[in-house]
Amino acid sequence: MTIYLDYQATTPTAPEVAAAMRPWLEERFGNPHSPHRLGREAAAAIEVARGHILRALKTLLPARREGAGVGAPSEKALRAETGPPLAPPCTQGGEGSLYFTSGATEAANWGLKGTAWRLPANKRRIVTLATEHACVLDTVEWLGTEGFEVDILPVGADGLVDLDMAAERIDDTTGLVAAMLVNNEIGVIQPIRALSALARRHGALFFCDAVQGFGRVEVPLDACDMVAISGHKVHGPKGVGALWVRGGVELASLLHGGGQEGGVRSGTLAPALCVGFGEAARLLAERGEADHDHVETLWARALALLGGDWMLNGSADQRYHGNLNIRAEGVDSARLISETRQVAFSAGSACASGSGRPSHVLSALGLGEREARSSIRLGFGRYTTESELEEALTLIGEAARRQRSFAA
Repeated sequence: MTIYLDYQATTPTAPEVAAAMRPWLEERFGNPHSPHRLGREAAAAIEVARGHILRALKTLLPARREGAGVGAPSEKALRAETGPPLAPPCTQGGEGSLYFTSGATEAANWGLKGTAWRLPANKRRIVTLATEHACVLDTVEWLGTEGFEVDILPVGADGLVDLDMAAERIDDTTGLVAAMLVNNEIGVIQPIRALSALARRHGALFFCDAVQGFGRVEVPLDACDMVAISGHKVHGPKGVGALWVRGGVELASLLHGGGQEGGVRSGTLAPALCVGFGEAARLLAERGEADHDHVETLWARALALLGGDWMLNGSADQRYHGNLNIRAEGVDSARLISETRQVAFSAGSACASGSGRPSHVLSALGLGEREARSSIRLGFGRYTTESELEEALTLIGEAARRQRSFAA
């Protein structure tokens, strides 16, 4: 049996989710946009799911305190937070809408392109971070070919953005700022509220990729104009995500056709996927406290077992503890994965694992190619047991020691 430690790539589907989806794959197969009974039942189930996700977005545990380490704001940057926002803060419920998408990649593309296309001529500057997911970086890069000015901010050795630098680079020509809540490769939590305050001070919209944060830390809706989330990162199905949009923010459509989703997103929704995502979100709200405590226990146990041979990549304080990105001198991560087939873990983002290139996130931290290639990512959560984690770390540690002994 394989021990699964790749929760950032995808999470195991919750049994309750699979059970909730099954009727909508079999006898309740109606098109949710059809007017007959089967269609109306499917549409109603989708709205129930939407409600579960909206409630989960505001129910979960608070994030770790912002402002520690290199990314801490100085008095200069903090002055931005005291200024009145140029747009009212967004909140859960009637002041924000949740649109289902095919996943977080579509949600990010839609949020970024859909707002960029509506920016006035004097605010066509987009600011984001070097450690963002490819769905954000590649979209922003494409927008750069369409006449937008793009500024990608570096991060420090801990993976955190310097807020003083951000305060200098986000200016009155900036129309859009994008930052990830929890990094998918190293688990670092960015100071989203402080970055949002800087954006709002200059009248810019703020997009947050909360894919790795949803269900794990607080998603700061009050600081965001758009938030992207994904079903399969929270024990739901693949192929479904969502974009939360603050009331008053208008997005140009990315997909054109029947306008099935709120008149702005075309395509027939899949009731089974939406219901599955909704059930996963319901479980998040119900089990958030227990999931959090379990991850903290696993994190402490992992650190105790690893010893001094391994070094942590990214901030030790400002991070989600279900993501353990570590490196060891003399270890080749690809070989380590091959030699430890009983354990499913990764060297970084699943999206870029086949490229053969070092992680852009680890490179942004200042790690050289050799250090990046000696790094592994261990992700654990709800269904990981302590005994599984202990066995996996023992196997990984033994394989790493064999590599180092051969290299000596």
